Amino acid sequence: MTIEPMLTEETPANVLVARVLEEAGIEMVFGISGGHTGRIVSGLSQYQNRVRTVLVREESLGGVMAEIYGRLTRRPGVLLGQGPWVLGNGLLGTIEAHLSSSPMLLLTDFSDAPRFTLHAPYQQATGDWGSWDARRAFSGVTKHVMQAHDPIAAVQATQLAIKHALAGQPGPVAVLYAHDSLAGSVGPDSQPMLYPTRHYLPSPPPPAETRQVEAAAVALLAAQKPVLIAGNGVRIAQAYDQLRRLAEAAGLPVATTAAGKGCFAETHPLALGVFGTFGTAAGNACIAESDLVLVIGSKLSPSDTAWENRALLDPTRQSFVQLDIEPRNASWNYPAEHVLIGDAAIVLDQLIEEVRPRAGDRRQQAEQRVALHRERHGYFNDRSYFADDQPILPQRAIGELMRNLPEDAIVTCDAGENRIMMTHWYQTKRAEGFLQAAGSGPMGFGIPAALGAKLVHPDRPVVAVVGDGGFAMTMNGLMTAIEQDIPIITVVFNNKALGWVLHGSGRFAAEFNDFNHAEIARAIGCRGVRVEEPAALGPALREALAARAPTVIDVRTSLEVTFADITSQLAKDASPRRR
Repeated sequence: MTIEPMLTEETPANVLVARVLEEAGIEMVFGISGGHTGRIVSGLSQYQNRVRTVLVREESLGGVMAEIYGRLTRRPGVLLGQGPWVLGNGLLGTIEAHLSSSPMLLLTDFSDAPRFTLHAPYQQATGDWGSWDARRAFSGVTKHVMQAHDPIAAVQATQLAIKHALAGQPGPVAVLYAHDSLAGSVGPDSQPMLYPTRHYLPSPPPPAETRQVEAAAVALLAAQKPVLIAGNGVRIAQAYDQLRRLAEAAGLPVATTAAGKGCFAETHPLALGVFGTFGTAAGNACIAESDLVLVIGSKLSPSDTAWENRALLDPTRQSFVQLDIEPRNASWNYPAEHVLIGDAAIVLDQLIEEVRPRAGDRRQQAEQRVALHRERHGYFNDRSYFADDQPILPQRAIGELMRNLPEDAIVTCDAGENRIMMTHWYQTKRAEGFLQAAGSGPMGFGIPAALGAKLVHPDRPVVAVVGDGGFAMTMNGLMTAIEQDIPIITVVFNNKALGWVLHGSGRFAAEFNDFNHAEIARAIGCRGVRVEEPAALGPALREALAARAPTVIDVRTSLEVTFADITSQLAKDASPRRR
């Protein structure tokens, strides 16, 4: 095969950076022009029919939108902006991408002044005396930091950053462009030579070693009470269908981590919901009695494992089979007898081929186990889903969401007590229907996450569920919703407080004034509805779905229910605070 060069004529470096993104199949860029990155924006203007540039009002919005784009598409989400503010404001999405393994690019700059790098110029980030060090700062929150000081390096650094963001365990990679790197041009004979971006995209990962897959399959089929735990890695690999088919073929009840919620429909007869600290009682009971645990794409954090309560997970009485793209994640917290390294979609297909011919009636047995635990412990059938209390109980608000949102709806969550309640009480109806911060849990995540999800899936209803604290942090995202025609619905659980703080530490510095968020939304140009009576929420949701316009539903919710009410006794018993 003959490798052709990238260029046949002299081309500005800023245009080539935009071309690299287009060649990599990246369809959207999120951010706000600043510093030297304005040149990249100019380059993107020549590709606006193939790469959509989404102007946001602040970098934190763009960072979360880019993280969600990467999480849902397996292509790097791009945050574009000036160095100090991509670092300072854009960290919301960057840290989430870093901790949750979402592919992401930070295209930013040194904000340097050529020839004056030793004179402490305004905003400079080169690390010279009198300036701040962007490379060191970004290295703490990314997989790698690339730097470009000349036009050829600007192109190559962008290509290599895409490769690194996607290779192995995905994550965010920063590219720091110096002034001169985006100000010049590159010709066909320039050295080093430039080549098309497709040659830098990583190849599909290889399958897991055959004998290891065979041994894991034998262990699965030999187990009397196996269970499957699915984490966010299933979402990153887009292995939803493979997960379902393996569970059905091998007869595996499925629980998810909080980060993995939305990878498996919780209406499926094998579903147990979320397990762990804020999990369902049915899920925790089924896992506790299991003799084999298959863990897919999860790092098994302390919250997932109810602070490593041995009554829930214990490698001295349970066998562990772990599947992960990153070898360092395997046998991290619990020794695994069988370790499968690879992409979840590929390795799950391998397991399916091994277990399907020998599975017998295991699916029927597993469904009976799940049904028994649901009957014994309850499963998304809380009576409070229909409570008429005022202010409105969170369970009633969540019940209205479940009854009125269509099956293909995507719900995004913010941080705080509202997210914990959604994790515990909201039942997903299909895969890819629920998104929350999987690794960092920042407030202000819900609205930009919904904007990003709606751009990726424009034909699906998208609803952000946020607290009044999180809403205030990123309500400027509604301006972007209006300007970019992104018709999301935002449901505000308005209890006039930081619920998690108030219930965990007391009322001091935890209460807000009574703001009408619906009026704020109307002032911005959105639809706005305030709901104080439980019976009014269902109609408000149906009207918002029909309107297909950015809508805020401000729901007066009660502080009567707390996160402690849904904390598993397993977590309470093993909590470090209790010790």
